[in-house]
Amino acid sequence: MRLVTTTEDLRAWRRGAPPTVGFVPTMGALHEGHLDLARFARSQNAAVVASVFVNPLQFGEGEDLARYPRDLAGDREKLAATGVDLLFAPAVEDIYPPGFSTAIDVGPVGEAYEGALRPGHFRGVATVVGKLLHLVVPQRLYVGQKDAQQSAVLRKLVRDLGYDCGVTIVPTVRETDGLAMSSRNLYLDERERRAAPSLHRMLRRFVELLKTGEPFEIARAEAAALLEPPGALDYLACVDAESFASLSALRENSFVIAAARFGRTRLLDNIWLPQ
Repeated sequence: MRLVTTTEDLRAWRRGAPPTVGFVPTMGALHEGHLDLARFARSQNAAVVASVFVNPLQFGEGEDLARYPRDLAGDREKLAATGVDLLFAPAVEDIYPPGFSTAIDVGPVGEAYEGALRPGHFRGVATVVGKLLHLVVPQRLYVGQKDAQQSAVLRKLVRDLGYDCGVTIVPTVRETDGLAMSSRNLYLDERERRAAPSLHRMLRRFVELLKTGEPFEIARAEAAALLEPPGALDYLACVDAESFASLSALRENSFVIAAARFGRTRLLDNIWLPQ
């Protein structure tokens, strides 16, 4: 696997790349969920590019940019084992040179839930992925289902700006106790880690209750009671998978989504209902 750290070297590689390129953007600190994306991309493309870039634009005031875990050497080794052809790991000043001021805002799909709790977050995500797609020029983009709203934002970005690129959403990879794999799981202390799987149990119960016809607010309250301390619920909702508009009942192509705080760590999870 080749490592490149500048846009010039990436462009030079891309000029001689195979006809189909899959792209897996990451912020590093890779876990099995990221590697599953890379393996999925490897199975569908002649070449695979992964990026490791901790994007400052998607961190708000008081968020964890400085403490976000970084392990480029370990990430490089893990990606090489999945068959990735090229790892792009640029410096911040290469992606955002002096005077950089352009931003991509996809509108309402990024304004509720995570967008409301983290103003500007999805503008930062869309801006960096938009630039990376321009540089990598992949035929397919691979993102994880765990960050459901982010996947909706990126589908909207690709559609609206006319990228000649498919978007593949890969199912969430979980620990044996059901906790969705996330780089932020590293922040959990022992008590928080024991309680964290209750987030997914809460989601499953919410879906079960709604499928039996329980009124929406009653089902939400009963399910929310399953979140174990020190978990503190930010939201539990049902949304349209494309627009992320709130729903009051399950329907085809919807997500049940949740976010909760365990100490200083916010965890996200969801269940997708395609049919």
